[in-house]
Amino acid sequence: MKRKKIVTIGGGTGSYTLLLGLKKYPVDLTAIVSMADDGGSTGRLRDELGVLPPGDVRQCLVALSDSSRDLRRLMQYRFESGDLKGHNFGNILLSALEKTYGGLFAGVEEAAKILNVRGRVIPVTEGDMRLKGTLENGEVLLGEDALDENVSLRKKGIPLVDIQLQKPVRIHKEARKALSEADVIIFGPADHFSNLVPMLLVQGFAKEIAQSKAQVFYVANLTNKKGLTQGWTLDDYIQSLEKYLGKGRFDAVFYNVSPFNGELQERYEKEEGENSIVTMGDLPKTYRLVRSRIVSSRAIKEEKGDLIASTRSYIRHDSDKLAKAIMLYLEVEGQKIIEDII
Repeated sequence: MKRKKIVTIGGGTGSYTLLLGLKKYPVDLTAIVSMADDGGSTGRLRDELGVLPPGDVRQCLVALSDSSRDLRRLMQYRFESGDLKGHNFGNILLSALEKTYGGLFAGVEEAAKILNVRGRVIPVTEGDMRLKGTLENGEVLLGEDALDENVSLRKKGIPLVDIQLQKPVRIHKEARKALSEADVIIFGPADHFSNLVPMLLVQGFAKEIAQSKAQVFYVANLTNKKGLTQGWTLDDYIQSLEKYLGKGRFDAVFYNVSPFNGELQERYEKEEGENSIVTMGDLPKTYRLVRSRIVSSRAIKEEKGDLIASTRSYIRHDSDKLAKAIMLYLEVEGQKIIEDII
């Protein structure tokens, strides 16, 4: 198989999971990362130092790193006490590199050398990307953190009806170049309204994907979020993204059919309410649906000192299974539909 240029779209643990698996294959990887994060350590650094959010970039760098295990662990280390409590060492390093080299992209390129990164990590923009959400009752939420923490949204279940950027930002030129040269573009797994939709609101981003000759894949979320995507099916996610990309732009969608760890599912449903597991929906599919066993059965441990641990999902994809499903699909593309790859 010809060596593919694969571009991933997202941020945080979802992109980390996907990249960790894909880097084991002979492909050229580029991760384009959302810059909307403003919670936890990332948010504090953003507000106090005036830097761009480093957290999701750090996750992608660590996933693609071929450096020593100790160095990768250091990049993920989170302080548990003192003035630095909740801060992540890697976030502080990236913020320092941004200040030193005059921009986040330049700082990330230096970090990639330090970490011996196999591939590239590119911020979707170097503009001041911040979210503004509007609830059904007219309440306005400012910032990504508000989407995770707002009482009306998360506890009262008042749904989000609109998401915008507080001010326009343009796509980074290197992100544009990566999309134009890609063979495959993969959306997710990622928070829908915190990562994916905001990236599609960046000027020039959706247009570049719509015009690209690349195949476009979507890794379906495993679970819904109360207030944000509560009760959504796979059809709802696809239709939401197609508002920006145009109908029929997705070539393949990877959907998990493996049962979840029962204890984890019960715990998740207790927090997120009924209909918290993403079902397939019954609309006609405009893409090839790839049903795969790609969920992880392992429990995710909360990091000590993580001030926003309560907002993180503990039902996640399995890195190796997800990457294998994608690569097997690419090997047999054009043949009959694949079901239950793993």
